[in-house]
Amino acid sequence: MSPVKVLIIDDSALAREILSRGLSSYNDIEIVGTAADVFEGRDKIVFLKPQVLTLDIEMPKMDGVEFLRRLIPQYPIPVVVVSSLTDKNAQVTLDALDFGAVDYIQKPSSRFGNKLMDMMEELHRKIICAADVNVHKIKRNYNYSIKRGRTVLKGSTSKVIVIGASTGGTVALRKVLEEFPPDMPGCVIVQHMPEGFTKMFAEKLNKTCLVEVKEAESGDRVYAGRVLIAPGNKQIYLKRSGGNYMVSCVEEERINGHCPSVEPLFDSAARYSGSNTIGVMLTGMGADGADAMVRLKASGARTMAQDKETSVVFGMPNEAYIRGGAEKLVPIDRITEQIISYIGEMV
Repeated sequence: MSPVKVLIIDDSALAREILSRGLSSYNDIEIVGTAADVFEGRDKIVFLKPQVLTLDIEMPKMDGVEFLRRLIPQYPIPVVVVSSLTDKNAQVTLDALDFGAVDYIQKPSSRFGNKLMDMMEELHRKIICAADVNVHKIKRNYNYSIKRGRTVLKGSTSKVIVIGASTGGTVALRKVLEEFPPDMPGCVIVQHMPEGFTKMFAEKLNKTCLVEVKEAESGDRVYAGRVLIAPGNKQIYLKRSGGNYMVSCVEEERINGHCPSVEPLFDSAARYSGSNTIGVMLTGMGADGADAMVRLKASGARTMAQDKETSVVFGMPNEAYIRGGAEKLVPIDRITEQIISYIGEMV
């Protein structure tokens, strides 16, 4: 197959050089050009016809989010955001994902132990994945109308919802969680996301949802009306103490290449909540959590995965389904409805 044509947009000459040199070492990527700002980038898009853009969001003249607002309707090109970790950049990166960016990656930082080679390998994987993404799916998922007004059945407080997501998951999760009624059973989520971004993501969701959404901390209880997002760079486990569910967040090695990983969450749910669990696998690259969902289902849990048509990347949900972990495939606009239906059948 022909190499994926990539255009790098970054105002830092050093960053452009590092990204260009690093990505050029892969045979399946061709760097067709670089640009120092979005206006130069826009002109080069027309002539160079790249298949994927890498985009620094903190740019002179026009920031990355505004560029995406204008770019995607005219040129629906997959974009991977390359962002340094600051509170401002984390917020803008999340906005960029809402407006059509496919994925994001954190620039190397000695403070967080990120190494350049590791970052380049991850960026390489994300670019190859992004090249096959239909950008219109992201916008379509984001523009679904929110359906509210339903409540869950009484007696469902002993139930637990666990969700795994990766590429495209920030938009999918927003759609699902904004439909949660305020009395929804407690929910624990793994979204593949770097440290620092998870807190911003939880805070953003908390402003628009009827349930409480927060970044999880060890010892946090899981109860009706609360959603816990696994913190970046920590594995999350569901635990049980007496009649209460809670979470443990631990600094550990990556599992399936991820920290947080869906695998330990689903495995711990199989052990501690079993038949009281509803497991959901949303859009994402790879197969993280697929085997654990098989074990979760075997424990008596009810399970589902997002369907191909609405998944930005039909990797994780497809693997969960074909391996036998997910009972059915469900479009994103019916996930919450299906969760509530499962709860009704379980009570």
